[in-house]
Amino acid sequence: MGLIQSRADSVKDLIRDDIVSGALEFGARLRIDELAGRYGASHMPVREALRSLAGEGLVVSETNKGARVVSVDRRHVEHLFTIRIAVEVALARQAALAITDTQLGAAVGLERARLACVAGGYYAQGVALNQRFHRRIYEAAGNAEGLALLDRHWLLLAAIWSRYGYRPERLGGVASDHDHILRALAERDADAAGTLTAAHVTKTRHDMIAQIIGREQSRP
Repeated sequence: MGLIQSRADSVKDLIRDDIVSGALEFGARLRIDELAGRYGASHMPVREALRSLAGEGLVVSETNKGARVVSVDRRHVEHLFTIRIAVEVALARQAALAITDTQLGAAVGLERARLACVAGGYYAQGVALNQRFHRRIYEAAGNAEGLALLDRHWLLLAAIWSRYGYRPERLGGVASDHDHILRALAERDADAAGTLTAAHVTKTRHDMIAQIIGREQSRP
């Protein structure tokens, strides 16, 4: 059983990577035979991998229709960010009251690294560091359930950013938001941390939706 689970985990990682990179398109049908051939695996680990990826929000299982990669449109993104804004604001408020100087220093270091990536034109790495910056802050809240929910959403968000691209001006522009959030945390000001986080995540939602709309309008 352990060997089967290990193989399922390996296949899951491969499918996830292909979804995030765009090798498997949003909405694409996922057929067991095709995936087994693609990844050199038997049917059982592929089925286990798909069940696990459904739990991560990257795959949708449909009765009598099998599985497909999640479909992403403006409405889906709106719903996703409605949840994220509520959770991130709650975690930011909790973090402001619990964060240590060491944790705050680690977040400051990640922001400096993010700025260096943006300045060098390494936008994908900047996006990854942005996620680590926020996660490091939210870890201070001590809310494992909230953190797990954000981690689950991040996989899908990474796939969307990869598919629709990044706006360099947005990646650099978040610096001011991050600076104000860090100040609120340093002052242990939960109200300010929550308000600033809500505004910051809302801007990200608008930016992602604009990227999706722009891509749709550019199609022939």
